[in-house]
Order: sequence, then structure tokens, then C-alpha cells
Amino acid sequence: MNESRPENVDLAALKIDRKQKSDAPSRGRKWLHLLWLLAPVVVYFGYQTTIKSITPATKVQTARAQLLSGTDAAAELVATGYVVAQIKAAVASKGTGRLEVLNVEEGDKVKAGDILAILDNSDIRADLDYAKAGLLAARADSVEASINLNRQKGLIKADATTQDVVDVATAGFDRAVANMQVRRASIRSAEVALENTIIRAPFDGTVLTKNADVGEMVTPFASASSSKGAVVTIADMSSLEVEADVSESNIDKVKFGQPCEIVLDAYPGVKYQGYVKKIVPTADRSRATVLTKIGFKNIDDKVLPEMSARVNFLPVAQKQNAEEKPTLVVAKGAIATRDGGKVVFKVAGDYVRETPIEAGRELGQMTEIITGLFSGDVVVVSPPGGMKTGDKVELTK
Repeated sequence: MNESRPENVDLAALKIDRKQKSDAPSRGRKWLHLLWLLAPVVVYFGYQTTIKSITPATKVQTARAQLLSGTDAAAELVATGYVVAQIKAAVASKGTGRLEVLNVEEGDKVKAGDILAILDNSDIRADLDYAKAGLLAARADSVEASINLNRQKGLIKADATTQDVVDVATAGFDRAVANMQVRRASIRSAEVALENTIIRAPFDGTVLTKNADVGEMVTPFASASSSKGAVVTIADMSSLEVEADVSESNIDKVKFGQPCEIVLDAYPGVKYQGYVKKIVPTADRSRATVLTKIGFKNIDDKVLPEMSARVNFLPVAQKQNAEEKPTLVVAKGAIATRDGGKVVFKVAGDYVRETPIEAGRELGQMTEIITGLFSGDVVVVSPPGGMKTGDKVELTK
């Protein structure tokens, strides 16, 4: 019978379990493979994050897509322009002198013939007095020459003088009469010169600007740097019209007498009814536009010359639902061309995304968007030629 020995027990404890040894390296290799698979992903996203963080942002201006309703949406065409007085004048003097009297200021209403200003005319008044005195002397000379001529004619009948003396008397009388005519012309010349120093209103109107002050020199052509040409500028406020530039490609949509709606930038909530009064029969070569004049049907004191305005050219016969359907529009400068198609660059956070669109009518500085955008979308205005999806942008203030 065999007995267990202590040394046999110790040797059994030292025996290596090969199954347990083989399982541990297997689990380690799995984690190692997983790390090798995740490493490229982590590196890629880290690279992208680093590149985006260090890439400089392009400074851009943005605009928001918005809905137009009412007549703004029903308009066949929209153009911008300015209020212009068709009867307007920079009133100047025909004479030269120092401004002595100025009777008006900006905003004053004047009537045709009212005295607006007077130049210093003391020298011209002296010339007028001198001419009048010369006329009196010439009249006295003519009276003397007439008496002498009549005397000589009586003497020739009595054979008390010769014909030569009579001829001399006749010539003296004619010379005296001619001298009187010269003196009268001198008076008229002095009176005209005096009138030229008095500046009158050429028509009924309102003083827009005061161009000279009392004490300044006024000359007809303002040849000197320190002199003034016009004294005041006046305009007939009843002749105000809007002059708008219409693109050549859209001029066929404008008709004489066509109804319009005028909206002043100063009063966007006020709409004035108007009509196409004149289409100037020539185009501006540099801008490819045609000047169109729009008259006011209703006008008030709020309308002032040189105000900027927007004109909605309305269809002659509007549909009943034309004012009910809103129109989505965006700034014209936000639309770019890529690969032959129209696109915009929508702003999402700090980045942009190229979005194809379908554009419709041009409504002044806005363009109708049929598909591709929604109201409230923010887009880049005047995007750079190399802009693409994913570019980082910074909004300018």
C-alpha cells in the first residue's frame, strides 16, 4: 500500500495549468485589437476638431429670408429711386456784389416775384442817378438846339442868314436829340443793372436750402473760391415725383399709366398711390437701366425731395387673391451661381451649407424664392467665389 509523501504534494501544487494560461492572453489580444480599431477614428475626429478650431473664419454679412404680403407680394416689379422735384431752381444773381439782404430761410414758402435777397448796389444807384442827370442836361441841350434851329429857319426866310448856318443848326438839333436817346439808354442800362442785384423768386415754391449768408460775395458763375453762385434753392412741392431706375430686362413690365404703390424709406408704414407718368426714351449704358417717373395720386407734407423710395409696379387688373398669398423673398446679393444652378449659403451656427434654390421674380433689391428656403433662414450676402459647405464664417457687425 502506497502512502502519500509530502514531496509529491508539493510537486502537484507547482504544476502549471495550461488551459488557464491560454485564456488570459486571448482576452488581452481582444482589447488590443479594439484599441487598434478605435485609434484611427479618434485620430480622425481629433484632426477634424483641431483643423476647425485653427481654421480662420470668413467674415460675412447675412440676410434673412422673409415673407412679403399684400401689394408687396402682388407687385409685378419693384424698383427703388428718389423723390425729385420736377420744378426746381438754384436761384442766383445776374450781378456781382456783396449780399446785403436775405429775406428767406429754409422752409419758407414764396410767391413768384417775391424778393428773396438784395446785393449791395450803392454804386449802381449812383450810376443811375448820373444817367438821369445826364438826361436832364441832354434835354436842355435839345431845347436850345430846337430854338436855334427855329431861329435860323426864320432868318433864312427873311434872307438874313445863309443856308450853311441853317444846316449847322439842323445838325446841332439832331445831335441833341440823339444825345437824349443815349441818356435814356444809359438810364435803362443802370435800371437793369440795379434789378440784377435784386434776386426774386421765379415761381411759387418752397425754399429748400440757403446757399449764401449776408456779407458773402455773390457772383453769377462763382469763379472765385470764396464767392457763392446760387443764393437759395427753391422747388415747387406740387411737382414732386419718384424717379426710379428699371432694369432693361424688366422694362417691358412697365406701362404708361400703370398703377403703382410708393413706399418711402422714412415712413415704411405709409403707402402712397401713384402711376407711371413717363418712361424716359433712353437707357443708361453704364447701368443698363431705364429712368421711369412715377407721379403721386395722393401726397402730403411728409414727402420731401431727395427721399429714397420703393416703387411697387402693380398689375393693371389684380386677382382677388393676389394680396392674400405671401411671397418668400431674400436679398438679391445672397444668390450665387454654382455649376449652372442658383444656390444660397445657409448659416448654421458658425458654418455654412450650400443650398440649391429656385428663384422667381426680382422685386427691387429682393428676389422671390420658389423652393429651397423657408422664412427666417439666415443666408450669406455676397458669398465669396470659393465658399463651400462646411466653411467657417464670422458675422460682421
